[in-house]
Amino acid sequence: MPDPSIARFRRVVSSALASLESRRQEVNDLNVFPVADGDTGDNMAMTLRAVLDELDRVDESGVDGDDEVGRTVLVQTLARAALMGARGNSGVILSQIVRGAAEELASRPGELVDPLLVAAAFASAADAAYDSVREPAEGTMLTVFREMAHSLTRQLAHLSADKQRLGADVSEEQQDAILAEVLERAIADGERAVARTPEQLAVLRESGVVDAGGHGLVLILAGVVAGLKGDGAELPEVAHHEPPKLTRPHHEDSRYRYCTNFIVSGEGLDDRAILPRLEALGDSVLVVGDEATLKVHVHTDAPETAMGLFDGVGEVGNVDIADMRQQVAERDARLGTGRTGVVAVAAGKGLERLFAELGADVVPGGETLNPSTSELLAGIHGAGAEEILVLPSSSNVIMAAERACELSEKPARVVPAKSQQASLLALVELDPGAALDENAARVEAALDDVATGGVAPAARDDAQGRFKRGDAVGFVEGEIVAWGGAGSTLEATIELLAADGEAEIVTVIGGAEAPLPLDQVDAHVPEGVELEKHEGGQPSWWWLLAAQ
Repeated sequence: MPDPSIARFRRVVSSALASLESRRQEVNDLNVFPVADGDTGDNMAMTLRAVLDELDRVDESGVDGDDEVGRTVLVQTLARAALMGARGNSGVILSQIVRGAAEELASRPGELVDPLLVAAAFASAADAAYDSVREPAEGTMLTVFREMAHSLTRQLAHLSADKQRLGADVSEEQQDAILAEVLERAIADGERAVARTPEQLAVLRESGVVDAGGHGLVLILAGVVAGLKGDGAELPEVAHHEPPKLTRPHHEDSRYRYCTNFIVSGEGLDDRAILPRLEALGDSVLVVGDEATLKVHVHTDAPETAMGLFDGVGEVGNVDIADMRQQVAERDARLGTGRTGVVAVAAGKGLERLFAELGADVVPGGETLNPSTSELLAGIHGAGAEEILVLPSSSNVIMAAERACELSEKPARVVPAKSQQASLLALVELDPGAALDENAARVEAALDDVATGGVAPAARDDAQGRFKRGDAVGFVEGEIVAWGGAGSTLEATIELLAADGEAEIVTVIGGAEAPLPLDQVDAHVPEGVELEKHEGGQPSWWWLLAAQ
């Protein structure tokens, strides 16, 4: 391109943003370093969106000067837009990558944008990104971008002279194709760098993820390549990196709550003078910009105090404050993860659904409610939390569950619930964010407050002559308390269960072969007792009952 026209710039930036947007949530869910800093994918997308919006504004108003002056003004304008729109560590670092590249492009008036200039721009961008971070760490997006910059430099040695430095006779289509070719090779090297990040950074290795920002950069470059290839071009394939369903203490690496971002505008601004004062208020401090504009990023419990440091120095604007604890909670909820999870044994589609709605991983118990040790172990290992409570839901399953916990590679513990209805009511007390032992104590205490019963058809005639095979038999805490017709037995059992537990609300779970549908059960409720009804679909038991 003899001049970097706005339309071509826009096509490339728009494609880069679209590539990131298509997998933004994937990037968000990988984020673990340096702390739970907002959402990496969102922050990087916001930075690119700011650049795209500025391109649209410039397209409407135009750029003053001839072609080369226009290019200088354009890239400098876009660098400022990236800075103004950046949020979070990843967004600020990305804005410095844009700035470093822009400064190199602006410093080469009259040069065609070719592989030699692009390699120089990437090298300048990598330097700018590293310089923006007070204590740069390897295994981050800094490393990944540096490796992509090195890739371009290495490729120059293998390119013919006419491809290294393009002549004025090269068409825009040829130019774009040559740039796309070298950048596509850089994507492959970037992917390899992303895959190595867990080897370089312990928190990534321990969490079983790659660096989110580095992965985001590769996706952005894939979009750039697709944009250079033109409308309808497919994105270069980039490997997916899904996080394990596991939480780690890295979410508590920062003692501070608010990811705080703002712009300071003024004259003679000095980032070195303010850095120590910001660091006294929080961590993950980044201050970038120039004497007229500073972008400030800090994790702190006192955002207003951080902004107040600039009173009398400059004007604070573009304030963005995010609650990182809320973002972590939303991420865990989205992934279905937590520190402590539950594996519950259940029989019946309705009961399986009820347990799942309360966040449990269900091991089907079948007709006998007796899964094997290996099935329970598979359930523990497949659950998406780092520590697991096991609710066996039957006295016959407790030993197998205990053996599975002994064999488990992750911490696991049995809470000896002896019925499905007891497991279900106790599960409400689970706190996914709390530790295993704390949750075990909470759930066991809840079990102590649950009284259970049920009504089932007699499997044989009673030796004492009280009932015959097929008659309804009511149980409270394992003891026979009523028998006879289905409706009268249900009513008597509920009455005794409520009195035994001194409860006003009784949970009724309807079985697969219950002789009365749930909407007719209300006719058999003792006075003063309220029912909570669910379809359980369980075999054998017509109704499972619980009072708490």
